[in-house]
Amino acid sequence: MSAERSGSSVQQLFPPHVLREYALIADGYRGAVCGPHGEIVWMCAPQWDDDAVFSALLGGRGVYAITPVEAFVWGGNYENRSLIWRNRWVTTSTVVECREALAYPGDPDRVVLLRRIEAVEREVRLRVELDVRAGFGAEPMTEMRLDEHGRWTGRSGSLHLRWSGAPEAVLDEDGVLRTEITVPSGGYHDLVLELGSGSPGRPVDPATAWNGTANAWKRAVPEFGDTLAPRDSQQAHAVLRGLTRPSGGMVAAATMSLPERAEQGRNFDYRYAWIRDQCYAGIAVAAHGPDPLLDETVEFMTARLLDDGDALKPAYTVCGESIPDEQRLSLPGYPGGQKIIKGNWVTRQFQLDAFGELLQLLAAAARHDRLDRDGWRAMQVAADAISKHWQRPEAGLWELGEEWWTHSRLSCVAGLHAAAAVSPTTKDTNGMLALADAILAETSRRCLHPHGYWQRSPAHSGPDAALLLPPVRGALSQDDPRTRATLETVRQQLCVDGYVYRFPQAPRRLGDVEGAFLLCGFVMTLADWYQGNRQRAVRWFERNRAACGPPGLFSEEYDVAQRQLRGNLPQAFVHAMLLECAGHVTPAHVTGSE
Repeated sequence: MSAERSGSSVQQLFPPHVLREYALIADGYRGAVCGPHGEIVWMCAPQWDDDAVFSALLGGRGVYAITPVEAFVWGGNYENRSLIWRNRWVTTSTVVECREALAYPGDPDRVVLLRRIEAVEREVRLRVELDVRAGFGAEPMTEMRLDEHGRWTGRSGSLHLRWSGAPEAVLDEDGVLRTEITVPSGGYHDLVLELGSGSPGRPVDPATAWNGTANAWKRAVPEFGDTLAPRDSQQAHAVLRGLTRPSGGMVAAATMSLPERAEQGRNFDYRYAWIRDQCYAGIAVAAHGPDPLLDETVEFMTARLLDDGDALKPAYTVCGESIPDEQRLSLPGYPGGQKIIKGNWVTRQFQLDAFGELLQLLAAAARHDRLDRDGWRAMQVAADAISKHWQRPEAGLWELGEEWWTHSRLSCVAGLHAAAAVSPTTKDTNGMLALADAILAETSRRCLHPHGYWQRSPAHSGPDAALLLPPVRGALSQDDPRTRATLETVRQQLCVDGYVYRFPQAPRRLGDVEGAFLLCGFVMTLADWYQGNRQRAVRWFERNRAACGPPGLFSEEYDVAQRQLRGNLPQAFVHAMLLECAGHVTPAHVTGSE
């Protein structure tokens, strides 16, 4: 069977779904995306930025599916304080669930994918299909054999594999393992897939792996019982935890090349660690108190600053290495995506705001007494980089053309204020405050609109929703007229039906060019909250935290008219901002002025 014909067959058996119906399981080193038919359609192995072994999400080969034989309707949920996903299917005669997880904590060189089928009411029969295809679908399973213990072993490309729990599976002419499994009433059936760059080693015991995974997640994710949204806070933290390599970087998203807007070429590879995004995550965690995730973020960011100084790149691999240049892949793509790109050109940009965000992160860690000697050194490196480069045109938060972006300057002012407040020396404190005053004065001269609000840049007179965040973080006081004027301008020009867009797209209407940015909706929550508009803030928070599907995952953009997610999934900085909001919008203070 030809590769083209085989790919078409995969699409017919497991057609793409809208993004809101996909769930993620992750272990810090990699993640797998699971659809409503029990099909795992995306996973890179052995780590985040390696080639995919399941590529069906982008129209390629490679899928691992467990699907009821009978007709069914789908639902599911995450187990509390974890990324353990439970698919739930109600068939014409019974109910069946499939528990899904990557064994946690993960191993950098070995993937352990756990799946447990549970017959909730009556006996149930399910179809199972395994098609590991390394190299984004190019490498089929080879050297497959069934050992004396009923376990399949073989290879896909350079990866060794072992599959337990399906001794009756048949290897078809196309190299795919297929079987049907019957689970008795009240019973369960375990399937374990292991993939690694070396020999599989000792087989995994499913019961031990499940117990260890569940317990490890409970230890990793706080309860957040004092927040307005404990369950969503838990899940946001679990997502950030799952996307973060232990003592390393956090991928901006688990996927690549999912289109933000159909047929417009806006589909990128986000399987890398963006400095800004991970700072947002660390600041969000710090809003609730000290946490290992904060420590790991600070460790990773400190190393990048000390290694690269003012030549800091906007993004790195999760191991702290340079991101490869873009390379086009021959995959059909998710519907609406024009091209499939591996790698990211962002490393050729300079983004000034990253240094301001780094100062805010390091200051947050210092307030919790979590900053070591290297961290204090990194703080000075970031302040020096701002001093050297703040007048320089750069790409800014939205990674656009090089200009004198207002948000970048105000982010640096916020960072300098935060760092000065925790600095151990009067000299450093005074120096940082003097630099912040100089930047703020020049930014006011160049970027303050005649109507009193912060405009995007000297060349762009419209507002930007991101400009609401620096005052929240301490760039200006809440009663500063520039802060209030910017909030009111964003409210009038960029808000539709409870959602917030980034900036005007004249002459076209909001929503015609791109979706609402969920990050901006949560920033609006914080802006209104700190203005004392507590009830408005809660409405923003509730509206935007509902912009997800049944698994509760958020992408970067939200199509307000169609109520659909757009872009790569899950987008880490959206979950981070939700978590930060939950740290401030507390149940005891939800009433207030309007």
